[in-house]
Amino acid sequence: MAGNAKQLKGNTRWALGLNATLVYVFFYAPIALLILFSFSDDPLVGRWGGFTLDWYRAFGENEEVQSALGVSIRVAIMSTVVSVVLGTMAALALERYRFRGNKFFDALLYLPVIIPDVTMAVMMLLFFTIARNAASTIFGVDVSKGVWSVTVSHIAFSISFVSIVVRARIAGMSEKLEEAAQDLYASRWQAFRYVTLPLILPGIIGGGLLALTLSLDDVVITQFVAGPGSTTLPVYVFGLIRRGVSPLINAVSVVMLAASVLLVLLSLVAQRARGGDVT
Repeated sequence: MAGNAKQLKGNTRWALGLNATLVYVFFYAPIALLILFSFSDDPLVGRWGGFTLDWYRAFGENEEVQSALGVSIRVAIMSTVVSVVLGTMAALALERYRFRGNKFFDALLYLPVIIPDVTMAVMMLLFFTIARNAASTIFGVDVSKGVWSVTVSHIAFSISFVSIVVRARIAGMSEKLEEAAQDLYASRWQAFRYVTLPLILPGIIGGGLLALTLSLDDVVITQFVAGPGSTTLPVYVFGLIRRGVSPLINAVSVVMLAASVLLVLLSLVAQRARGGDVT
């Protein structure tokens, strides 16, 4: 009886190990192939032709790629800064204060997280179309879509993600710390600056890095609201795929993948800094 139980336990462990291996292969084999063939000397994607760095050189020398990369970085930085400020303020308001419409605002803040990207894109496109028509009719100004419209769209969906991360940090912090600071004659601003802000800073940094990653990776929403001269790198890559696949796409995708992974890792490190509940 004991021998059968031991054998069953061993078989179960082997089956679970095999399942885990297959899951990892399913998830990471395409990424490994992408990285491998970004160094292939063959002009056809998916066929090995020897090791080369030419595609990465082409990435650095391609003016269109560099322009799209510059737009992506500008939009990501601007949208992240605004999203961090507004998202942190929203998190503090929802977690620390009770006001009329609190529940409605809380539910509204989660909408960009749960609705499909296409729906969000259509909403933003409609918003900018109406705003352009209004500006043309009332002020006689032609406001074309561009970097500003992409930035506003990224802010619209990034605020929610920043707020969620910061709220998780605030929820683990005791209000007694702020009350103690005020008992020691600190003003509300001083209590926030010297007590609350340092404690929630890892959450703010984590939310900011998450917003930066989402902005750099977005394709659907950006494609709907972008105008002339505001093509981001992901949208440019998508356009390359429609025109014809080349190994340059592999190199660009690897660079984007590395940047995204780095930002996600930094976000996780920031969120785990001063880990545990703050009491």
